[in-house]
Amino acid sequence: MLVCASKSDDRPALPARDATMLTLPFGPMTLVYSPSRAFDPKAYPSSGAGMIGSAPDVLPLLETMRTRGGDVFRNQIEGLPGMGPGDGFGFGGGLVVDPATAKTPQSAGTLFWGGVYGHNWFIDPTKKLTVVVFTNTAPEGMAGKFPDGVRDAIYAAM
Repeated sequence: MLVCASKSDDRPALPARDATMLTLPFGPMTLVYSPSRAFDPKAYPSSGAGMIGSAPDVLPLLETMRTRGGDVFRNQIEGLPGMGPGDGFGFGGGLVVDPATAKTPQSAGTLFWGGVYGHNWFIDPTKKLTVVVFTNTAPEGMAGKFPDGVRDAIYAAM
């Protein structure tokens, strides 16, 4: 099953082309990022601060990872700070190691990640499921009620 979705609402969209550095409270920490970097042709391209794309652009990459990913689905780091209980870290991002402890309907071995500008994706190779959701809400589209609600709705429908 492939799912590709987007969400928009009345909130102002990020990134802002003229912003050079933004800070945003996020739980116990502060996110610091530079949206204008994505529009700077001289900036070093990086997935953390310089890629621009759409959900349909990202979906083929994630599907390739699902069907040919191999080692990206193996836990590489135990107890990485910032990862939740029951989660590990693979070569491609966060990894569900223990679904019960992580309190997720996802299968063990599910790879996931979310970005500060409002995207979230996961790949559940056991259920042959690849999901990518892009929003214009930073950071609500990355972590919390919205991506968890999308995840839970998808698994409830299976």
